[in-house]
Amino acid sequence: MQPFVIFHEHPDWFKPLFAELDKRGIPHVAMNPVEHQFAIEEKAPKYALLFNCMSPSAHLRGGIQGTFYTLNYLKHLENQGLRVINGYRAFTYETSKALQLILMQHLGLKYPKTHVVNHVSQIEAAVIGLRFPIVVKPNVGGSGAGIKKFSSITEVRKAISNNDFDFGVDHTALVQEFVPARGGSIARLEMLGGKFLYAARIDTDVLNSAEIEAHTLPAEVIRNAEAIVQKAGIDVGGVDYVVDDRDGEICYCDVNALSNFLTDAASVIGFDPYEKLVDFLEHEAIKQTEDIAVV
Repeated sequence: MQPFVIFHEHPDWFKPLFAELDKRGIPHVAMNPVEHQFAIEEKAPKYALLFNCMSPSAHLRGGIQGTFYTLNYLKHLENQGLRVINGYRAFTYETSKALQLILMQHLGLKYPKTHVVNHVSQIEAAVIGLRFPIVVKPNVGGSGAGIKKFSSITEVRKAISNNDFDFGVDHTALVQEFVPARGGSIARLEMLGGKFLYAARIDTDVLNSAEIEAHTLPAEVIRNAEAIVQKAGIDVGGVDYVVDDRDGEICYCDVNALSNFLTDAASVIGFDPYEKLVDFLEHEAIKQTEDIAVV
């Protein structure tokens, strides 16, 4: 088998993945998306597949140049016929919370009511029709960076006058109703191959070390999460939802084309998700080889 490429920039997140690949004797190469180059005319390199693990939060670690560059490289590889896990379409959704919400609207799912702006001058008008409290957040995610919460229009106007906003790397922001999570927790569904893998409940009140426990979900929620990732082309990722404490309804609030999985997952959910992930990667690599042989 040709090597797998793990396209990532974080020094620690994917150590369990590399360990599982090593255990199975699968050749693999790490590539850094924030220090990279390619030639337009070159053919796809001789790899079994590329697993895109580039994170939008890389700009918080000095890697802003990797974000939109990655979209170019993924499209190039796909045009050359290489199997890319979490490819161009998936990363397009990963780098735009607005697109994620547009997708939820298309699927008829509830999400936080949101207006999209590209200039501070538009924020006050965008607040019209939203219930306070509201948040203003960058369109490109970054581990919660740049999010500001407001309880009144007076607070919003003061922040506007001080230009106290961070629109992020694409100069686009979401003006969004803050959804109070019932029980102070978020439910996270991890997905693999477009299908449900497991779910966990994350306690949002525990700082730095969130309490995570196994969580059983209604079948409808699983179907909705699968529809989201399948439409977005996300092979490996997660979908978050909260129960809106205002009305008791499920509100889908975030989509991620990247999964670090749980710490000590086996004791929490009963199996090692990295084993499942490498099973999937092996299957996709074999399928890619078979497809090339048929051609």
